Parts: sequence; structure tokens; C-alpha cells
Amino acid sequence: MATFDVYNQNREKVSQVELDDRVFGAEVKEHLFWEVVRNQLANRRAGTAKVKTRSEVRGGGAKPFRQKGTGRARQGSSRAHHMVGGAVVHGPQPRDYSYTVPKKVRQQALCGALSLRAQNQALTILEDLELAQAKTKGLTELLDRFGLNKALIVDEENNNLLLSCRNLQNFQTLPPIGVNVFDVLRFDHLVLTRRAAEALVARLTRARKAQDSE
Repeated sequence: MATFDVYNQNREKVSQVELDDRVFGAEVKEHLFWEVVRNQLANRRAGTAKVKTRSEVRGGGAKPFRQKGTGRARQGSSRAHHMVGGAVVHGPQPRDYSYTVPKKVRQQALCGALSLRAQNQALTILEDLELAQAKTKGLTELLDRFGLNKALIVDEENNNLLLSCRNLQNFQTLPPIGVNVFDVLRFDHLVLTRRAAEALVARLTRARKAQDSE
């Protein structure tokens, strides 16, 4: 078990929490980061780019000019690909860019990302993040107190936190179930509440037990 200090909102140490080494003390394998982040970005691609083929371009039914006597090459349609306003040959069509990565790889990459933040002293655990009201100013003052410029904040079912954070460009909030490799690596710092850290450990250890039993 790895032991971490727990702070209140005034940056005062109030207690400590023990978290599973398999989640916050795992081996950091950077090549897995590349695999999983590449997969996440590919799965987000819309794949809706499309051009019209010759059969889809409107018009062009009539022969544009007579066959002989014009001195020009014969043409059967003004919608051929080499004509202005014509179709596009071999252009992009709707496609699915998504693919799957093994569950064990995704889990090891996430544990490695969390462990990397812990090793780099870029992990802060708070006793709670209960805000009196949904105001960006209050959250900004709290983050400034901890000297944070760009961070991912994780807490469970905290509507005031969600509303206060949505206008901050360099901060994002997620529930424990939504924590992923891309967002952990995208931000310089990781902020967890005690309950979020415990929920994250429970999620990842439960997933590992399920995989080991398969």
C-alpha cells in the first residue's frame, strides 16, 4: 500500500490515505500510453468526410456539346471528374476509424498514468471538494491556493464542482468512472478527493480481478 497525504481546502494536512500499489505504484510503461491514447483519439474521429461520386452529382444528363466539329475532345457529361462542377474520383467516404485495444492493456496504461502522476509529485488528494455554491471564482481561489495552473479534478457526483469548472480552460472535472489515460496525461496535475481515489482503486482492482478469473 502506498500512503498519501490528504489536505483540506485550506491546504492543511488533515490525514493520510493508503491506496493500492497496483493502481498508484504500478510500473510505468510509456509505450502503452501511446497505444491507448492513439486508440482513444481514433475512436473519437467522426469519419463523416465525404465527396460526391459521379452517380451522386446533380445534373450532367445532357451532352455538354456536340460530338464533332468543335475542335474539343468529345464529352458525354459535364459532371465527369475532370470537368468544373464535376464529381471527385477516389475521394473520402464515410468510414469507422475505431478499433479495440485489449482490456489489460487499457488497465495497465491507466494504472501507469496514475502512478506517473504520483511519482512526479503531481497528485493532490483532498478530504472533500464541497463548494458552497456553483461559482467559478470560488473554485479558482481554491486552485490558486494549491498553485495549480492546469489540472484534472476527479470527484463523485459534485454538481457545484462541475458547474464551477466548466468555464475554466485549463481545468476539467471527471467522475472516477470517466478517468482515462488521455485526460490524465493531458493535464499537468491530478486532483482527487478521498472518495474519488478510493472509488478509482475499487474500479481498477475489480477490473483486474475479473480479468484474472477469465
